[in-house]
Amino acid sequence: MPDITLLGTGGMLPLKDRFLTSLYVEHEGKALLIDCGEGTQVAFAQHGLKLSRVKAICITHLHADHVTGLPGLLLSLGNTGACEKLRIYCGTSTVMTIKYLLMVTGGLPFDVEIVPLSEKKGTAFQIPALSPELTVRTLPLCHRTPCLGYQVELAKKPVFLPDKAKALAIPVQFYKTLHAGEDVYLPDGRFIRSADVTGEQRAPIRITYTTDTLPIGEIIDFAKDSDLFICEGMWGTEEKRESMEQKRHMLMQDACRLAVRAQAKRLWLTHYSPAEKEPAQYAGLLQSICPDVHISQDGDHITLK
Repeated sequence: MPDITLLGTGGMLPLKDRFLTSLYVEHEGKALLIDCGEGTQVAFAQHGLKLSRVKAICITHLHADHVTGLPGLLLSLGNTGACEKLRIYCGTSTVMTIKYLLMVTGGLPFDVEIVPLSEKKGTAFQIPALSPELTVRTLPLCHRTPCLGYQVELAKKPVFLPDKAKALAIPVQFYKTLHAGEDVYLPDGRFIRSADVTGEQRAPIRITYTTDTLPIGEIIDFAKDSDLFICEGMWGTEEKRESMEQKRHMLMQDACRLAVRAQAKRLWLTHYSPAEKEPAQYAGLLQSICPDVHISQDGDHITLK
């Protein structure tokens, strides 16, 4: 099951008590990182996460608070003894920026492959270094520069039915293989299908991450039925709406309304303005819109099942 940690919750500038927005998703000892602003490698140490588990990075867009932590993080990753190829996924307009950032690392003990993604339409892909059960999807957002939202979907195995397995006198050592969807031949020559001992297919786990965007309607379908929806909310006061519309960001209230319409199970807010010192002050107001909203803080963690 995926372990999710919000490494930071800030936008624009890191603060002494708030790192820049970055998301860590780990499954079976391998992790995906989404966004890497200044100081992200320090956030790893502060939250007790293992940088060596990062096998791929996704970048939303080329603004500094989302990419300038890459050189330091990659150098730190190299110091862990990492030697496997690392893929960085990003929009086509961000590719050159990342190439320039890689130039200051002075060489790494592993290869880096930059994988360009369409900024005009959503795409779906799998990451070879991660689980084959995991699929990543993108959504073009509406910001001042091309920006992508990401959804991480983890397929769940069907329910295993031990009573059926026992009735068929299947040795216990074959349970895991059958549960994984593989058919087996037993030592006595019988052929057992996975479908003989498993039940209905379960809904996948969905984690959706959208930041630096206006509250466009497409986000509703994209985040539909998410187990965890992480969405920006730079300010919690309506007085900032005109400014947010000009800068193509959204308010916390906008994120709450999107989550309700998407029927997301949980909403975590992120990407607070550095001038928004106490986001928790809006908790009552926001919960009246979306009861399942969480005013996130750096290091918030959840295991989804």
